Amino acid sequence: MADRLTGGDSSLLRRINAAVTLRALRTGHSVTLTQLVGETGLSRPTVEGVIEGLVETGLVAEVEQPKDDGQNGAGRRGRPARWFRFRAEAGHILGIEIGVHDIRVVLADLTGEVVGSHFKPVDETLEAEDRLAAVRTAVAEVLRKAGISRDNLWAVGVGTPGIVDRDGTVQLGTAMPGWTGLDLGARLRRSFRCPVLIENDANLAAIAEHWQGAAVGAGDVVFVMAGLSPGAGSLIDGRLHRGFGGAAGEIGALHLLGQEVTPERLLSTTGKPLNPLDEAAVARVLRLAREGDEVAKVAMDRFLTRLVQGVAALVLAIDPRLVVIGGWAAGLDGVLEPLRERLAQFTLRAPEVALAALGSEVVAMGALRVALDQVEDQLFAVDPPTTGNGRA
Repeated sequence: MADRLTGGDSSLLRRINAAVTLRALRTGHSVTLTQLVGETGLSRPTVEGVIEGLVETGLVAEVEQPKDDGQNGAGRRGRPARWFRFRAEAGHILGIEIGVHDIRVVLADLTGEVVGSHFKPVDETLEAEDRLAAVRTAVAEVLRKAGISRDNLWAVGVGTPGIVDRDGTVQLGTAMPGWTGLDLGARLRRSFRCPVLIENDANLAAIAEHWQGAAVGAGDVVFVMAGLSPGAGSLIDGRLHRGFGGAAGEIGALHLLGQEVTPERLLSTTGKPLNPLDEAAVARVLRLAREGDEVAKVAMDRFLTRLVQGVAALVLAIDPRLVVIGGWAAGLDGVLEPLRERLAQFTLRAPEVALAALGSEVVAMGALRVALDQVEDQLFAVDPPTTGNGRA
């Protein structure tokens, strides 16, 4: 970068100066030109020129002097200060979870501040086309309620169960009919004029908890989407670890290595397989175990043993500071402490263990964070876009 700057590329210098100024403005507070000069280290004429350009693009607005700025009074001399703010409402982003039982959509401005959301229950047997139609309906509803045009969207993040490649194709997705092999990215990009980013749901949950939940400040994190066939997302030094083909963290497949009990029989109290998608039946068994039912307690023990084996495998490989437990097991009494105790037995250095903090919107919030990352890449880009206007 240094030798590029000394080469006299004024266009590059302008982009760098614009990025530096925009970062200073994006705190959400109105600031003066003088304050921007102090925060950026740029000269006043440079900041004035950058601000003029940002106002023209609609990303910055000049505002009236705040009444409580401390500069009012008869003793003030010279020209009144000019105040500016970042226009977070200049664009919006979406975070979408396409789940087995529901569709969740979260709408936010360019700072990530949530301004709307929508929840739509769906049947687990819904075919792929109908599920995609439900997504489009949910998106249209959240935009309608917020009064936001689809053309005002800058990026869309989407979470889904299954193994997803970097282009957004579901390589393996057994939880929903017609999902394996679906080019989800291509299908959804038809509905938007902005980047659409597809990611595994557990990966997004890990990102969300690191952003605003139980894993804030922790660099090495494993998020476990607990279930009869659990999945996990891992952050290493704060960055998502997807694996070469996007299959990192699929601990639900460990039964294929020869473990005796299949996932469907883990929490069965009747000898008959339990539908892994039947969350009410799963919750009932865990509740009975908590109340002392002996058969349910045995089933609960099987479930915990399997979960610990999967989590311990990741802990031994990654050595995370923190394991966050989410999914339908989150919030159910009796899961966290036994898991913590057993992990201490199976691992060389036991990590901290905590319940997810973001609840049912954790995947949609992770998708929102991915969309926000895309927006920030656009806002603070130094190199010019290779195609289009930088938003496609």
